[in-house]
Amino acid sequence: MTTSDADLVKSGLLAAVPFARTLKLEFVDLSGGSAVLRLPDDPAHRNHVGGPHAGAMFTLAETASGAIVLGSFGDRLDRAVPLVVSAEVRYRKLAMGPVVAEARLGRPREDVVAELDAGARPEFPVEVEIRTEDGVPTGAMTVVWTLRPNR
Repeated sequence: MTTSDADLVKSGLLAAVPFARTLKLEFVDLSGGSAVLRLPDDPAHRNHVGGPHAGAMFTLAETASGAIVLGSFGDRLDRAVPLVVSAEVRYRKLAMGPVVAEARLGRPREDVVAELDAGARPEFPVEVEIRTEDGVPTGAMTVVWTLRPNR
């Protein structure tokens, strides 16, 4: 992905997803095979024990997954619409302060594109690690996406 493609994904995603702006999600990195987003620490988004609310962390991880999908398949958006099929989140450890989510495609891009080119509606997982800013894993999410062909 070129720098200009990454910049388009970053600005386009935040423009299209108002809740990501509400949470003030920040892009840390969008290159190669991963997307890294940051959820700043905000008292308005904390839970009853002082950490980021589970819903805020879910949104962070789902948005990171969407960023890698757009970055990986943006050149196919004239032919297909990316949609979430399902999502499963696992909260493993209490997070405190800012958290980051790193998303990676769970299948090779080429395999997904080949299915789309063959007329299928491919499904593919995106694996997301949620961690504190200093790198301690606090959760994980698997988001299954599809590319629905335009008819």
